Amino acid sequence: MKSQVPRSRSSCAACKALKRRCTANCLFAPYFRKDEPKKFAKVHKVFGASNISKILNEVSDEQREDTVNSLVYEAEVRLRDPIYGCIGAIASLEKKMVELEHDLMLARARLAFCVNQRTSFLNEHENMAPWIHDTPDSGMVEAFNQDLFSFNQFSHLPLL
Repeated sequence: MKSQVPRSRSSCAACKALKRRCTANCLFAPYFRKDEPKKFAKVHKVFGASNISKILNEVSDEQREDTVNSLVYEAEVRLRDPIYGCIGAIASLEKKMVELEHDLMLARARLAFCVNQRTSFLNEHENMAPWIHDTPDSGMVEAFNQDLFSFNQFSHLPLL
């Protein structure tokens, strides 16, 4: 979508960088404003003005802003990582996702282990429940039982 801001007589960032006169129908002006010279410089360094112009002419007016944003992102990533570019960024995010899924699986396994241990303990000591509740310090015993089964208590144990 083209910017509806009225243009002044000064050149857009693209025309300034290319040292040419900015015309009223300049293809770059709506997308590379004069106050964003680095934006055009990055895209120009990676793709070249001629290729940018060809790309923008091939897409419809409605898609040009998204196209420019994509070119800017691709240029920034390519300048950061000249070998892999966007593919390197995608691979890095996929690796992080696999690591987080693994961490989630471990956390779920530990939680299941803790729940299972608590259930087993309560089932084994079910017959002691009346005796525990008859003592004067039953509140202290219940507090101890709650602390006994905290998540950190079993973090050193091997996973299932």
